Amino acid sequence: MDAPRPATPGSYGVRPPSFRLPDETRTGGVVLQVSDLGRSREFYECTLGFRPITLAADRVTLGAAIGDRVLIELVETRTTLAPNRRKALGLFHVAILLPSRADLGRFLRHLERQGMRAGAGDHLVSEALYLQDPDDLGIEVYADRPKAGWMRRGRELVMGTEAVNTRGLLAAGGSIPWSGMPAGTTIGHVHLHVGALAEAEHFYSGAVGLDRMVWSYPGALFLAAGGYHHHLGTNLWAGAGAQPAAPDAPQLLEWSLELPSAEDVELVARSLRGSGYDVDHSDAQVFTRDPWGTALRLRVADR
Repeated sequence: MDAPRPATPGSYGVRPPSFRLPDETRTGGVVLQVSDLGRSREFYECTLGFRPITLAADRVTLGAAIGDRVLIELVETRTTLAPNRRKALGLFHVAILLPSRADLGRFLRHLERQGMRAGAGDHLVSEALYLQDPDDLGIEVYADRPKAGWMRRGRELVMGTEAVNTRGLLAAGGSIPWSGMPAGTTIGHVHLHVGALAEAEHFYSGAVGLDRMVWSYPGALFLAAGGYHHHLGTNLWAGAGAQPAAPDAPQLLEWSLELPSAEDVELVARSLRGSGYDVDHSDAQVFTRDPWGTALRLRVADR
């Protein structure tokens, strides 16, 4: 096995065979279907620290403490279905990227004061905390490690799962209390259960245009644009025979990628059509679905 080497810009990742998303591509907002809007608002606002931007009878949009950028939209569905316990295809988790390690330390202290227990993982390129929302939808809250410390083996970025130094993380947060999702918070990535990694690669790399970044992690494939560690994770961990969630069940309704220009949106629409996928292309947006029905919207980024 190759010894790890510094992952300098351009030294890692495998480009798609034809169309490639521009380096400026970023993850946009997500739309989640929930069973009880009031209960979910309490979790997303009080536990996670999002601020409501718009509110209607059956939906709410949420953002960071400052600004009007929508990161999460919650849409209510009245259902008696039990939570899927992450065995359905589709969402594994939505990952909320905080601006700094100090912010993540403050968030961890906030969870401890609320009596909330979170999973944790040091992924070498980032440090992450994991929770489940009231409908058992997965939530990751994380902060990136500096790119100067990222490593590669050959063209593959080195990622793993190790124990988080929680004492050091809490120390990084200092004495400043958590006051909600700070300015600069984004959706860093989305992680999906899929039925086959080869099909996921064909759709998300071969047609959408993401680079392959990590492919040796057991049962998973990670993809990104612009040298990021991943804008999308895909995995087989739902198990053989897993099916998409029922239409009225809590789930990810759609996620999005934001591109620099309308020309980029046109190019990705052509790539998807040329690869045999259905697209709805209008108003500088492309709407499509992956082979397991997960909806993806590609649009021009807000300035």
